[in-house]
Amino acid sequence: MFYNIHTLKIGSDKMDNNNTNTKEEKSLVNYNVEEIENLIYTIRGKQVMLDSDVAMLYHYETRKINQTVKRNIERFPEEFCFQLTEKEVEVLRSQFVILKKNGKGHHRKYLPYAFTEQGIAMLSGLLKNDIAVQVSINIMNAFVSMRRFLLNNGQVFERLTNVEYKILEQGKTLSKHEKQFEKVFDELQKSKKDEFKQKIFFDGQIYDAYSLILDIIKRAKSKILIIDNYVDDSILKMLSKKNKNVDVIIATSTNCKITKLDINKFNKQYPMLKIVSTNKFHDRFIVIDDKELYHCGASLKDLGKKCFAISKMLDTNYIEEIKKVC
Repeated sequence: MFYNIHTLKIGSDKMDNNNTNTKEEKSLVNYNVEEIENLIYTIRGKQVMLDSDVAMLYHYETRKINQTVKRNIERFPEEFCFQLTEKEVEVLRSQFVILKKNGKGHHRKYLPYAFTEQGIAMLSGLLKNDIAVQVSINIMNAFVSMRRFLLNNGQVFERLTNVEYKILEQGKTLSKHEKQFEKVFDELQKSKKDEFKQKIFFDGQIYDAYSLILDIIKRAKSKILIIDNYVDDSILKMLSKKNKNVDVIIATSTNCKITKLDINKFNKQYPMLKIVSTNKFHDRFIVIDDKELYHCGASLKDLGKKCFAISKMLDTNYIEEIKKVC
């Protein structure tokens, strides 16, 4: 059984060729827990990391990692470390994660080795590398986080894995199915993060409130609708963080403090922003991509100045009604 919850591979250009042993080089690349989670797979019912990824994290060459294992083979039973089969590599390649055609790892002379959490812990004690302790802590934290996620989604991944193996056994290519699998993994990756439902901010929590609004704005892929009667040009700073090519409409009162000059300058760098006047709203709302609706108890220019709440509204039918009023 074999699956991976991510479709994004980090650091692929650092996997095999570098052995960064100088302090200067080691300070260049530090991987946090979330990035390390992208490198954890489930193979044969075990959560593992591949030898090339372990080498990257510890700033070693892959061959030196494997040499260390071979010199201490009695410390690495199969539940600590094992070599992938060709079929496992083929399934792994199909998920757009590693070993892509014409990509890094495709022409490796040997099948990759996989390390379990215990195997990595054993390995970290053998590596003579002064960054091994902190890297090991981050790796262990990543394994813990992944276990929590798999408790909620393991059955889904098991079904996907069974489908992939059936396709391979029938001699069919996985290329026709890769996009479908990628979409599923993307959705599961979204569910991994705690979904925002509601939050109360108290007087003085200005940065926390600002950060949450930025997170909401960054979720938009195509369109943002902001309804707020008291906006000023400070909202433009928030909107400058939006994704590229996302259109913005601000529905506000006729006394809006954002000038035409502000709009023109903003649109030259972060198109497109449009201001519409309305007096039909009392509360503040944010609509993302016509799919997500947020209610905000304070004007966006006053975030964190007094106690207020931000909530995600589950009934998305209200979105069309709000758009009609605008």
